[in-house]
Formats: sequence, structure tokens, C-alpha cells
Amino acid sequence: MTDQASGSSVSCADPEAPSTLTVAAAREAILANITPIETNLRLPLRDALNAVLAQDIVSPIDVPGHTNSAMDGYAMAGSDLPQQAYRDFNLIGTAVAGAPFDQSCGEGECIRIMTGAPMPAGTDTVVMQEQTTLVNESLVRISQGQHPGQNVRLAGEDIAQGSVVLKPGRRLTPADLGILASLGFAEVTIRRRPRVAFFSTGDELRSIGEPLAAGEVYDSNRYSLHGMLQKADVELLDLGVVGDDPDALRQAFDRAAEAADMVVTSGGVSVGEADYTKTILQQLGDMQFWKIAMKPGRPLAFGKLGDSNFFGLPGNPVAVMVTFYQFVLPALHYLATGTPYTPFTLQALSGQNIRKKAGRYEFVRGLMQRLEDGSYQVDTVGRQGSGILTSMSRGNCFILLPEDCDGIECGDTVIVQPFETLA
Repeated sequence: MTDQASGSSVSCADPEAPSTLTVAAAREAILANITPIETNLRLPLRDALNAVLAQDIVSPIDVPGHTNSAMDGYAMAGSDLPQQAYRDFNLIGTAVAGAPFDQSCGEGECIRIMTGAPMPAGTDTVVMQEQTTLVNESLVRISQGQHPGQNVRLAGEDIAQGSVVLKPGRRLTPADLGILASLGFAEVTIRRRPRVAFFSTGDELRSIGEPLAAGEVYDSNRYSLHGMLQKADVELLDLGVVGDDPDALRQAFDRAAEAADMVVTSGGVSVGEADYTKTILQQLGDMQFWKIAMKPGRPLAFGKLGDSNFFGLPGNPVAVMVTFYQFVLPALHYLATGTPYTPFTLQALSGQNIRKKAGRYEFVRGLMQRLEDGSYQVDTVGRQGSGILTSMSRGNCFILLPEDCDGIECGDTVIVQPFETLA
């Protein structure tokens, strides 16, 4: 391809090119131009999984609501616990979760208590039943070694009345739904999910089920994008395949921008590819066409189509997935939550030498495994070309090799980003 700014020949095999952005600089520029969604909705609790919370959740009650037993056993005053070998206690009643003991426990007395039952008056300690001996129906022997206050859950020790339990921007998990239910919330205020329109461009693309002529290929990118977007929990608008036709492209861009918060396309953004695609984008919106110092996925278009955020991804299948995960996903997270995206990474030992030149960030597809000592080892999955989609299927992580890395030797520590955490 040709670098438009300098007129010089630029190859994707070159380590770095003029007017090239670093990965970090591209991420920063993208987030600086994203405005988080502020439209709120009320949803029933059962429909709120993965939704982004838009309100402070302030607890109206204590959780637990009363001081209760954490064990099946016997409740008594901690001051009565034996200081010598053992002490026998008079058993005066039973307390269960649905039927508390409503009298007071005196000195030398104990009460049979079940997990979750309110602690009776005069008690502050529970001895688990396995550590007691039932002398007879009314006498319980407890040996020394117990501690005052043990095996008791205090009222409000999990959640105190009036405390802020969950804050806006949090994506609700199954545990969060359980907490909300425990506080009596039937509905919750959430942010509207992002709407994303996507399509592929190129005369050579055919949909599944159509016959292939010479030079034509099936459109795999749209299916990869659909899966990644679905996992990101957004509302989807699939506009199919749009050929290299100015009128069709203009209509697709207009329709997508009108309907969505974000528009994502694949193909047609490299220098020399369908120049009218860039012309149309520049006419319809405010566009930047970048070369990014990364492999795979150097060309990237980003900007605005009306009020919609636009990403034009490369056409090669692996480059589509890498640029989505490294740029589109963080942008979607910020759009949905208003908080920056922090990817999960961990360290692993490289099981082989990995060749690399300094100057660009490489996202090598790897296969990570846990060793017997608890550490992780990672190996590449083989050929790393941007069109080899099987490298994403066989792998389970990216091996992250920053710009200043000039190669990895077997046994070196590397940073990996597991695929399963990319959501």
C-alpha cells in the first residue's frame, strides 16, 4: 500500500511506518471521543443480568436483619464457657429460623439452635453440635477451648442499613441480582444497552448459501463480529454485505448511523482499497484513517457518523477480531458504563522462542496451559497470518508483545490476555 502523507511505499511487513499511531495512543484518542450513554430504563430484576446499573443502591435494611447463628449447635452466654475441662449446661429450649426462642437464657443454661435462627436474649455464643456431648435430654456438656462470640452472625455485618451497596456503572452479575433481591428490590434503574449496527463491505463477499465464483469468498467477518458483539451484550442490527457501490454504501452508512450508537464495518479502510468508501465516510462524518503500529490489524478508521461512533476495521479475519478486542470492545465498555476498560492479563512462561522486531505491538495467538506447580506456560498456535482464522479458534489467548520487545526466548515471562476474559 502507499502512505498518503509521505507518498512512500508502506508494507504491512514493515515494523513501523510514517504517521503511525501506537496502540496506546489510538486507544486514548478513541476514548476521548466517546460520550457514555445516559439514557436510563427501569427493568424487572430477572431481566437485569449484565445490564449496567444507573443508580446508587442504598440498603433499606440490615443484612442479616437480626443477629443469628452461623451453625447448628447450642447458644449460651460467652461468659459461661468452661475454664476447666468441661461444664454441663441445662437445655431449656430450641430456636429455629422460623420459630425463635422467645425467653431469656440464664447462667448455666443453653438453647438448641439451628443455622439462621435469631440469637435468644442472654446469648452471644454458639458451640457447634459436633463439639458437644448430649448427657441426657436436658443436659449438654461443653468442653473448654471455645471462644465468646464464636459462630454468630451480627445484624448488618454483611450490609448495614443506609449503606451504598452497588454504584452506577457496574455491570450486574448473578450475585448482584441476589443482593438486590435480599434487599427487596423488584426493579432496578439501568443504562440503555448500546445499539450497534454492523456490516461487511466488498464485491468479493458472498453470504452463506450462495455459490462462489472465481475470486469470491464467504463473509466470515460478519459472523465473528456478531458473536463478539453478542458476547458484549449490545443490541444488534446486522445490515449484511454491502458491495463496493457508492450509492449502496451511502445508504448503508446513513441507515446504520440513524439507528445505532456505534457502527462497525469490516473491509475497505486500507489505503488503496475502494477510495470512494473513504470519500463517502468523510462526506458523511468526521473521520480519521489511521495506521497503527500493531500486527495484525494495522489499518483502522475511527470517527463520527452523525451522532454515532464509527469503526472501520480491516478486512482480514484475524485483524478484524484483534482490532475489535483491542479498540472496539474498550470503546463499547466506556460507552455503556462510563468507566475505562481494564483488560485481564496474567503472566506465563513462553514455551518457545518467538521472533519479533521492535517497533510495533504484536498480538500473537497462543495456547496457554496450567502446569503442575500452578504456573502457566504459553506456546504459539503456529502460523500467525492475519487471514488464518484458525489461529483464533485453536488459541485461547493473546501473547502481548509491546513495541519495545525485540523477541522472546524460551523460558521468558510474557503477558497473556485470555480470550475468555474478553467480554
